[in-house]
Amino acid sequence: MPDPILKITGLEVAVDNTPILKGVDLEVPQGEVHALMGPNGSGKSTLAYALAGHPRYEITGGSVLFGGEDLAEMAADERAQKGLFLAMQYPVEVPGVSVMNFLRTAVNASRGEEIPVREFAKLFKEKSALLQFDPSFSDRYLNEGFSGGEKKRHEILQMALLEPKFAILDETDSGLDVDALRIVSEGVNAQRGPDLGCLIITHYTRILRYITPDVVHVMFEGRIAQTGGPELAEHLEDKGYVEFGSHEPANAPN
Repeated sequence: MPDPILKITGLEVAVDNTPILKGVDLEVPQGEVHALMGPNGSGKSTLAYALAGHPRYEITGGSVLFGGEDLAEMAADERAQKGLFLAMQYPVEVPGVSVMNFLRTAVNASRGEEIPVREFAKLFKEKSALLQFDPSFSDRYLNEGFSGGEKKRHEILQMALLEPKFAILDETDSGLDVDALRIVSEGVNAQRGPDLGCLIITHYTRILRYITPDVVHVMFEGRIAQTGGPELAEHLEDKGYVEFGSHEPANAPN
């Protein structure tokens, strides 16, 4: 079994002095895709933003090792440069900044050096085709006027360009129709491999029909309540979160 790229031990996180995570233990080996499921309010997104370094999410206990290094000691930009990537549930609009300029700046920052314009243009074209973006997409302002599907596809395009060591996909499936979900999932699957660890955070099982996880974790009340294989997601789709004390379903409403 490969060494964990992400090792979380007894993690406690508070938001505005309110405890949210209450002792999370979680390991993701490099090259594996893990799904983190759970009802609303269980702490899934809190974990994502704490790992990414959002200043409101204060680590109050436990430890997080990323590639063997203490994540809590790194600023948010250092975490990104070390290879940690977060696809946000609600991507922000940035008027006045084109997609092309934003992505090239992000790649330059990640690499620590300027990527030649022609090389980036070739890379951008290749990865855009993977997410089925029209070439004119590059001139649009970042997320401004984007549909929900375009915003999520753009997040996965960032991931493809940055080539992180570990990706956290926070509710990437929310608000997507079937076609957009398929395209996004195909983009993620195309990047799977021994050099990428991935944590897919989701309330529902539908994205897991397209991206088969190696391991499924269930979070409830700020802790990991159960861990299993892909069959655990199937069980949740059938039974929901009742056994964890919540009557929320795990299958998306029609």
